[in-house]
Amino acid sequence: MLFPVILAGGHGSRLWPLSRQQHPKQFLPLLTPHLSMLQATLTRLKGLEIQTPLLICNEEHRFLAAEQVRQLPGSSAQIMLEPMGRNTAPALALAALYAEQQTACTSVPDKIEDTDAIILALPADHAITDVPAFQAAVIAALPLAKAGKLVTFGITPTHGETGYGYLHRGAPIANTTGFEVAEFVEKPDQDTANHYVADGHYYWNSGIFMFKARRYLEELVHFQPQVLAACEAALAKSERDLDFIRLNSAAFATCPNISVDYGVMEHTTQAAMVPLAAGWSDVGSWSALAQQLTPDTQGNTLRGDVLTEQVSNSLIVAEHRLVAALGVQDVVIIETKDAVLVAHKDHEQDVKQLVAKLEAEGRQEHIVHRECHRPWGKFDAIDSGDRYQVKRITVNPGGRLSLQMHHHRAEHWVVVSGTARVTLGDQVRLVTENQSVYIPVGQLHALENPGKLPLELIEVQSGTYLGEDDIVRFEDHYGRTERGKR
Repeated sequence: MLFPVILAGGHGSRLWPLSRQQHPKQFLPLLTPHLSMLQATLTRLKGLEIQTPLLICNEEHRFLAAEQVRQLPGSSAQIMLEPMGRNTAPALALAALYAEQQTACTSVPDKIEDTDAIILALPADHAITDVPAFQAAVIAALPLAKAGKLVTFGITPTHGETGYGYLHRGAPIANTTGFEVAEFVEKPDQDTANHYVADGHYYWNSGIFMFKARRYLEELVHFQPQVLAACEAALAKSERDLDFIRLNSAAFATCPNISVDYGVMEHTTQAAMVPLAAGWSDVGSWSALAQQLTPDTQGNTLRGDVLTEQVSNSLIVAEHRLVAALGVQDVVIIETKDAVLVAHKDHEQDVKQLVAKLEAEGRQEHIVHRECHRPWGKFDAIDSGDRYQVKRITVNPGGRLSLQMHHHRAEHWVVVSGTARVTLGDQVRLVTENQSVYIPVGQLHALENPGKLPLELIEVQSGTYLGEDDIVRFEDHYGRTERGKR
């Protein structure tokens, strides 16, 4: 029984300013216009004999994940929510425990069948261009996993990459396409990376794994018992919340933060590798993204409204306005509504340092986009100043904002298109195009789109404090309890 596990908990800070904490790269359509990285990961499973995938993501991304699964025809997933990030070893411990539970529930007594739960762990933010080759490698790895091996997939390096960890290939495993793993190697310097490529026995570590759930749990007993204990407690005390499995926060908080590579794979004696030649990339940097796209005759990868003159070997993305570049080469220019990145390709691995500086200075540009998505729709923070803020709000058909009030701000809503059902205290009324409504400080209010078309409105906030945490929620259609999420 093959259980795909989609790991969707990262923040992708090296792809800032497109990727941000509340809308990271796995939820972005980086390679295809209408398919996010997460959706592409789910799509490449079609044709394999699998159980319903388990998608593990951060709690703050739950509605993004659920909506993207819903939008994908013929796909489904069970979504497990981590209250905080604890890396891949705990995530896979949770997956293994869950898969064992599901296997126990679905097994038929006295029936001879393969009931071993085999985990196929897939990061949600990888690119794979050759899906048949990927599926062939998965099938080739199954006998190794069934034999008790902890399988990783190795990528033949095309160049000396310093941003990846490496696998040192060991002896071939009889009657399979796999090899023993002689050594896991940290991210090397450039000279060492070039040596690995020339040697021919080193592979990039893809971060894709396959193993029996029970076998992985046995390894945790030996190497990471604290991880196993915390995950067992977090899952045992978990709760169902709409379509989500919500882990117990207090129990999960005690879990060590450690990757499966450090925590298990570097210690086990049963590590195996299956080569994967499927056009793989972890899209972990701007150059990695550019390599997945088609450059022009000058080696430039351009997206959006971009004008160039005497520019070569550059990646330029314009999301919302004209970007003009003159006389530059080997640069990355990324324009968004509220931030612009200009970097030389030699320093693109250092984007994380810029993100850390934003965090240290207490800024918000690494956390949220100007346009923020919510389960009911989205809003775009158009303008702000001393004691005012302007937003464009889009409410999907049937969408509802929570019943709420504010202590420090008043709001004025002007409907641009569609029809709004507005609750003000104990009154409910319809507000249509070119009509408006005023919500005083402290007034209990709610907003709903009862129509068949998106509701568009302009919200003008005014007051002494305009932070998103000035929201006291009384009722919510989406089961949210935290402040600051409308």
